[in-house]
Amino acid sequence: MKKLLRVVLVAGCMMFAGSFVANAQSKIGHINFNAVIDIMPDTKTVSATLQAYQKTFMDQLTIMQNDLQAKAADYDSKKATMTDAVRQLKEGELQDLQKRAQDYQASAAQKVDQKKEELVKPLFDKVRAAISLVAKEKGYAYVIDSSQNELLVSPTTDDLLAAVKLKLGLK
Repeated sequence: MKKLLRVVLVAGCMMFAGSFVANAQSKIGHINFNAVIDIMPDTKTVSATLQAYQKTFMDQLTIMQNDLQAKAADYDSKKATMTDAVRQLKEGELQDLQKRAQDYQASAAQKVDQKKEELVKPLFDKVRAAISLVAKEKGYAYVIDSSQNELLVSPTTDDLLAAVKLKLGLK
């Protein structure tokens, strides 16, 4: 009976060790996420939409800056003939116009960033889903984004770019 218990115990340990070794040899792959995004046809559409959206803000900002420059030039030409009270009033108006232009520029930049996030999220999700499918189909436990350049040392990995391009229908 003791021999049977020992045999069962040894067999159990061997099975545990075997599963540990199998888990330790997980497949690792890598892909340049940005390269996949760059070759997606949707990227051009997103870029064009974002540029058009950004242009609306740039046009308004140009109008504001032209107005500010015109008023500053007018102020400079008439400054010598103005009274102190009028000069202070005009300087205050110019400072207010400059602050509004700066605030508008900051607000526009924030809105453009939000729009970019909104436009690229579906594209990123689509690529991530394709990478996940390829990893699952090919048995990869880990996939590293090689475009981030943060991994300094790693074991040899397989490049999944070709398989993901195929999954997305890209050439």
